[in-house]
Amino acid sequence: MSRSDTAFLFDLDGTLVDSVYQHVLAWKEALDKEGVELSVWRIHRKIGMSGGLFANILLRETGLEITEERLARLRQWHAEAYNRQASQGSVRPLPGARELLAFLTEQKIPWAIATSGRMQTAAHNLEALGVDPSKVPVVTRDQVRHAKPDPDLFITAAHRLDCDIHKALVIGDSIWDMLAAQRARSLGIGLLSGGYGQEELERSGAFRVYEDPADLLWHIDEVVARS
Repeated sequence: MSRSDTAFLFDLDGTLVDSVYQHVLAWKEALDKEGVELSVWRIHRKIGMSGGLFANILLRETGLEITEERLARLRQWHAEAYNRQASQGSVRPLPGARELLAFLTEQKIPWAIATSGRMQTAAHNLEALGVDPSKVPVVTRDQVRHAKPDPDLFITAAHRLDCDIHKALVIGDSIWDMLAAQRARSLGIGLLSGGYGQEELERSGAFRVYEDPADLLWHIDEVVARS
């Protein structure tokens, strides 16, 4: 795939920003506040999918009644808990994230960010990365009908770049990113920086797996042709 034909569509949490476990703890706090007892590891396994779908599945697993009011409370409490952690400086770019984005910009390779998070929580991450949503296409959960594992976020991001989604590379850290990439008929690249294992990502459709953004940048010639 030539560089001129390639676009990079990035997930945000766990892919460019080291924020997965802050989200896990924020969801844990929200669920505890709602009186929902759930182990932290079960929460982590759902991180990366749509927040609404995430909450629905967790409540279904616990056998509790699912209401719009309860889901709204959980989303709000999660956002408050996450933003509190982020404001304390615990959310930072992953190794090589800024350098990878700078390289793509320098090489005139288009890129965008597509996150299942809402702008209410994504804003801290974008600020940590130094990404200005007014200058770079950023698609959040607020802007699409369905989030991951549905492909809407990545399809919308490709559209904003005016590129063919079938020639785009989807970079993510979760199986939900890889499933969404498959549904969009894009190639998926997995990163281990969100806590999922290599075999899990490959089984979900990743055609290459790297440790983090720095590792991907080091091996960039494996996914795009040299100019």
